[in-house]
Amino acid sequence: MTLPPESHQSLDFYRANAARYAELSQGFLESGYTGCSHPAFRSDMDLQRRLTELAPPPTRGLDAGCGAGARDTWLLDGLGYDMRGVDAVEENIRVAQSLHPDIAGRLAVADLREPLPFPDGYFGVALCNAVIQHLPRETALEVTLPELARVLQPGGILQLMFKPGQGIATMVDPAYGEGGIARSFQLYGEDEVLAALESHGCRLVAPVSSSGKLGGLLYFYDNKPMRHCVFWARKDVGAAA
Repeated sequence: MTLPPESHQSLDFYRANAARYAELSQGFLESGYTGCSHPAFRSDMDLQRRLTELAPPPTRGLDAGCGAGARDTWLLDGLGYDMRGVDAVEENIRVAQSLHPDIAGRLAVADLREPLPFPDGYFGVALCNAVIQHLPRETALEVTLPELARVLQPGGILQLMFKPGQGIATMVDPAYGEGGIARSFQLYGEDEVLAALESHGCRLVAPVSSSGKLGGLLYFYDNKPMRHCVFWARKDVGAAA
């Protein structure tokens, strides 16, 4: 597979900056958001709380593209999920195993451009946060998202976060070194992402207006700042595992 320049750039970025990325993640230094589209949503922890309501532990969980430090893998494991974390960058996994030796054996290198190394219907919950932005668009829509749907059990929940829009966005990330580092990201239309998942039996979890529970398409800006979309999708109970 021939990767576009932004994909090569992302892999090289994480290889070179795994330790710094883990520092920011573990310290929750980039986990508070602005411009949030829902009053009950302000940070990563609000997403985690809602995820535990939608797919309570104990169940198997996958953090697809867990990143350096595998923070969410570790946090959810501590809440009673039987978590697995995978990432395409070996340096990210090494840092994560060093920081969290208690789950080191459940962290592994796996490329989301390829089929996942898990059986059909193996997980009750899966996360893929800010990952497909590093993948070629066709690969994410035709391989990554279908694979995430495949490994979910019927009734299972997928949490997906991505940068919405069209084309490629380039910006300077101020969190890395003096003057920051230029980074490029693949943008995705919300409709095309939802359609890809729906074709594999995963449907958007709607908000619960009576209780204010999070659902539907949620939006926020990070510290770069860049706009993100995040949502949960549930696999149809009648869908094949």
